[in-house]
Amino acid sequence: MSTSDDVLFDSVDLGDETLSNRVGLAPMTRTSATGDGRATAEMARYYAKFARGGFSFLVTEGIYPDEAYSQGYDDQPGIANDEHVEAWRRVTDAVHDEDAPIFAQLMHAGALSQGNRYTDERLAPSAIRPTGEQLEMYGGSGEFPEPRAATTDDIEDVIENFATAAERAVDANFDGVEVHGANGYLLDQFLTTYTNERDDEYGGNVENRIRLTAEVLEAVQAATPDEFVVGVRISQSKVNDPDYRWPGGEDDAEVIFERLTDAGADYLHVTEEDVTTPAFESGPTLTELADRYGDVPVIANGALEDPDAARATVEEGADLITLAKGALANPDWPRRVAEGRPLEKFDFQRILQPDAGIDESEVPEPADS
Repeated sequence: MSTSDDVLFDSVDLGDETLSNRVGLAPMTRTSATGDGRATAEMARYYAKFARGGFSFLVTEGIYPDEAYSQGYDDQPGIANDEHVEAWRRVTDAVHDEDAPIFAQLMHAGALSQGNRYTDERLAPSAIRPTGEQLEMYGGSGEFPEPRAATTDDIEDVIENFATAAERAVDANFDGVEVHGANGYLLDQFLTTYTNERDDEYGGNVENRIRLTAEVLEAVQAATPDEFVVGVRISQSKVNDPDYRWPGGEDDAEVIFERLTDAGADYLHVTEEDVTTPAFESGPTLTELADRYGDVPVIANGALEDPDAARATVEEGADLITLAKGALANPDWPRRVAEGRPLEKFDFQRILQPDAGIDESEVPEPADS
């Protein structure tokens, strides 16, 4: 199949960005920053490698936005001060030298924080200990501590800190930001029924539970230039609870995707362990629901390493797809697929053990054509 006949290699407009193909790098927590949250030269080489391998856009690992409650892991990068901004410029410059845009994923860990140099407290919608246990590959062990329920002032601070972090992302020469509303972190904790027992405007029905994510999006859009891309990542499953599903089914999906679109999202990045399966017991996938009820480009992520699965997901409504494991195994995945070369299989033990830090030897340079 030539690239002219392959839907994966169509050009796509995303905000003011024109992407050369439909394949991007998914955000992946790698815990390879300095102890005080600065991106490193190793990280610059890591991200540039994927741009050089043909990925048309990159989304960073989750970056904590403030010097308060948001940090989730030791050695996680931040964008909470001027030193963080300066360090990220080295990364964005390296990626831009390879002619690809890069978006900063802004992440508040909330109750799932298992490493924060600024505080020992955890912030959450309600004082409910998270299910499951901390992630050993990110340096944690045992059950999560019980968090503190956020006050109205805390919520206002969260919104303001996301917006300020987005302004710093502009200063760091990012091309956009992605608000992390997925995978069990703070914004998703507000959306999730069993972690949100609030009785104010941020709790109760799904309209209230999605409110904080929408207000963060609105604040980030207001704080950044018109040409700056502002997306949002959304999921049902979580790092500590992969089986959770929205209790209202498709009705919840309609409210969530419509509200996020109305809040100004430039794209909806839906992610599940396998995004090709039905969102609920049967029926449409999360990609199809985002396409049905949203009014912006949809990015799909999860179990799309096989090119045929990626193509089928585009055919069912995704404008773009992102790869994580497939990218780690094949930093030149788009080039390999375009040229009909075989793909390497992902080796979890080699790449993500004993921890999730970046090891230069784990990902070979993209092969020459």
